[in-house]
Amino acid sequence: MLHWSGTRVPYSLHRHDARQLWGPGRLGIKNKRHVAELSSQSRAVRLEDIGAQLEVRRHPSARRLTLRVSRTRRAVIVTLPLQCDLDEAGTFLNRHIDWVRARLDSLPNHIPFEDEVAMPLRGEAHRIAFTGAARTRIISVECDARSHPTILVPGPKDLAAARLTRWLFDQAKSDLEKSVAEHAARLSLKAKRITIRDQTSRWGSCSTTGSLSFSWRLILAPSFVLDYVAAHEVAHLAEMNHGPRFWALVKKIRPEFEAAKQWLQVRGPDLHRYGPDHGRNH
Repeated sequence: MLHWSGTRVPYSLHRHDARQLWGPGRLGIKNKRHVAELSSQSRAVRLEDIGAQLEVRRHPSARRLTLRVSRTRRAVIVTLPLQCDLDEAGTFLNRHIDWVRARLDSLPNHIPFEDEVAMPLRGEAHRIAFTGAARTRIISVECDARSHPTILVPGPKDLAAARLTRWLFDQAKSDLEKSVAEHAARLSLKAKRITIRDQTSRWGSCSTTGSLSFSWRLILAPSFVLDYVAAHEVAHLAEMNHGPRFWALVKKIRPEFEAAKQWLQVRGPDLHRYGPDHGRNH
């Protein structure tokens, strides 16, 4: 599977008053169920003063608290040992809140799907146009008077962002199904199912049952990048690891994969800037 990661920093524990940051006066609770279930493995709240989601996770193998900022989800993630209580986690975060703010400030701004906004599609810059046209609901791509490719999104403008997101999911699935079929045929393999998701921790994954999952944002990347991710996951149908035999399969079906791999490492995280407004469903 292909992952992306945030920024992580480990610290040792110190006991201080955690109420500055952890108290209800400073935190907006995202889901009340998380507050009640104190024994749950993970909980999520929102840091209202810095505009980020906070996730607290307990992990059985954790020996100390760790703190990282997810670049893709603009989330602050605290991982703590099972025996550590939430007050200690609050203290830990409070001590390093300046580090958190600095990391969040360094993240690129979110670019929502709005009228006249520019976004990539298959690696090429496109302009979004919410036309409001009522006679058709079909999204199309045309060039404007200056030969700039434009994504025309008809229908009510208040629903246009959601419609565009669904269309991008469909475009991603169409391209990925084609690539997966071609690569699987070369290895005499077959994927059981292909699913497109709004994944926040990986570009693609392969289950032990042969089902493949991909991020819809691959449709924003150049086609050779999407094709590489498809080849990568197809190779996992035969080798559920990243050993020499796995990479030999990838090279067999996608010989020039290194350029795509590097593109994802350098420019892939930037694709997470684009999408509907945070909090909207598609």
